[in-house]
Amino acid sequence: MFKKFFSLLFGGGASSGPAASGGELRELEGFVDYVVKSLVDYPDEVDITTEETDEGAAIKIRCRKEDIGKIVGKRGKTIMAIRSLVSGAAGRQRRRVSVDVLD
Repeated sequence: MFKKFFSLLFGGGASSGPAASGGELRELEGFVDYVVKSLVDYPDEVDITTEETDEGAAIKIRCRKEDIGKIVGKRGKTIMAIRSLVSGAAGRQRRRVSVDVLD
């Protein structure tokens, strides 16, 4: 999974076009899912969904209220790091993807 994510992030032979973008979006969603479930106390209650918007795509994270702080991190540093990685990988594919934590 990380190998595919890093190929998206660093451009290791990723294909382009409409058929490839759906798979790449699923890879980004899988990366967010893995990282978030590794951070929280209740990984079974984490729900990651992706919605297409006018501006691009939005990866939405739902979890227990107690786990939101673990995802956001001190002063928002953890969620900013996740957003930065996802944005960087999506930018290489000329896509805009946001990551949102919902309560």
